[in-house]
Amino acid sequence: MLRTAGPMVVALGGNAISRPGEEGNVPQQFKHSRETAVHLVNLIAAGCHMVVTHGNGPQVGNVLRRVELAAHELYRLPLEICGAHTQGGMGYMIAQCLRNELWSRGIQRNVTAIVTSVEVDPNDPDFQNPTKPIGSFYRREKAEELQRQYGWKLVHVPRQGYRRVVPSPLPKAIVEIDLIRRLANEGELLVAAGGGGIPVVRTPAGEYVGVEAVIDKDRTAGLLAGAIGAATLLIVTNVERVAINYNRPDEQFLERMTASQAREYLAAGQFPPGSMGPKLEAAIDFLERAPRPDACVIICDLARMADALAGQSGTWIVKDE
Repeated sequence: MLRTAGPMVVALGGNAISRPGEEGNVPQQFKHSRETAVHLVNLIAAGCHMVVTHGNGPQVGNVLRRVELAAHELYRLPLEICGAHTQGGMGYMIAQCLRNELWSRGIQRNVTAIVTSVEVDPNDPDFQNPTKPIGSFYRREKAEELQRQYGWKLVHVPRQGYRRVVPSPLPKAIVEIDLIRRLANEGELLVAAGGGGIPVVRTPAGEYVGVEAVIDKDRTAGLLAGAIGAATLLIVTNVERVAINYNRPDEQFLERMTASQAREYLAAGQFPPGSMGPKLEAAIDFLERAPRPDACVIICDLARMADALAGQSGTWIVKDE
């Protein structure tokens, strides 16, 4: 039996929209969005009440490349505007595919995409030491030119070249959360906080302004799940289960663990920052904040979401007993 109690946040990974080895053009993104919609509507038809969020890494990379190629003719777009563009475009695409799949099954539901801003701390240490790689790789001469012209910080990646790194601050608050919570509580199907949200800070005068940064989408998904009182945070990735000793002879896939066990694995270096680490951090943060005793996080792959909610696949992370 599927776990359908209470609201749910479904955090889609990049493979739900763009696949490795493809150009990632719009027809391909629509194709994968339609495939993803089938799996999501299977859950909706079974009684799941969800808010969907998603990554946008490949899409932002392509927008940044487009900006670079057009820089001799058109003004540049700041990073937060690139994030807003992709969040709006992907939200439109996912919402449309969900709406069409629901209609094809005779389910009369609307789906609304909300372009979402997320407040971050202007004093977050990542602003002083950016760590998130984005965009294209450059040769040394071009990297030095971009550094002089735009003040970018670039790091060298062996055998690939130089790449821009930007801050990845922790999310503090979702600006539109009152609206999202109200609509979710009324049973509306929402796509929100895509790509981790548009990063904004508050000025001393109380105004919001955008900042050039990228927020980890799983951390924002955990914040969103806690803010709407979700019972389940479903993190969809490209592996069936979380593993310790990954890609080693003693690799072990985990069906279940507590938040404390997850914290111990993180401290032991089992989940690196560039892969599974942020997902486990988001899971721990959500479980520590969630008031529901039955709150849980499930990490699974796209095709097995229903099996994971039935306890037959995925890795379940639960509150400490």
